[in-house]
Amino acid sequence: MGVGIEGVSSMLTNIDLQGLHVAVTGGTSGLGLALVRQLARDGASVAFVARTAANVEDIADETGAHGIVGDVGKKEDIHPIALQVTASLGGLDVLINNASSLGPVPLALLADTECEELEKALAVNLVGAFRLTKALFGALAASAREGRGALVINISSDAAVNAYPGWGAYGASKAALAHLTAIWDEEAKADGIRLLALDPGDMDTPLHALALPDADRSTLKRPDLAAAEIIEKMLDTLPAAATLLAETRG
Repeated sequence: MGVGIEGVSSMLTNIDLQGLHVAVTGGTSGLGLALVRQLARDGASVAFVARTAANVEDIADETGAHGIVGDVGKKEDIHPIALQVTASLGGLDVLINNASSLGPVPLALLADTECEELEKALAVNLVGAFRLTKALFGALAASAREGRGALVINISSDAAVNAYPGWGAYGASKAALAHLTAIWDEEAKADGIRLLALDPGDMDTPLHALALPDADRSTLKRPDLAAAEIIEKMLDTLPAAATLLAETRG
């Protein structure tokens, strides 16, 4: 089950994340872009992944983060992505699996969902996150052994626990991701790696607009607010980063 983060009360300001190495997938729009901007602004070394080369170049130029062109939904892209992450950052403390696919667009009932559309949602939301985490597991374990801590954040959704008609492919993939996260968190304790599934809430993002084009945007959470909540949860979970947070607040 994903963990809601709407209850985080304090927002981060002037946090120094120097020395923290973070990778973000889906980093050129919505929540992923907000995470890349805030992490880079606060001094973290950031690598981000997205499919469109022009967008990757633009965001890399804007933020100074390391841009990687790749599709986490494609098996053949995973190891090149992982190699570029570790080469550009020199290590990895946090992996944020944020890239997501809705499946069928417009949203469709399961009986009207093509098998290939379900496979696409699973390929990005579940299998892609699994493959990339597995490919970077050694780098994360190395960070944990160095006493820095290591964390994987998988972006979930309330659709993982609530049965919303039309959201079958997306909800099923996110439910599987949340349970995979819970199991892996138990298994990875011996390596010093934590895994969390976080539900950022309904956000005003291109993905949400694609799913519900007529939604009232004024009722949706800003991606930058959700990103700040995720970063605070990240700092509270990582021992080394929690020390940074305490020192900054002190």
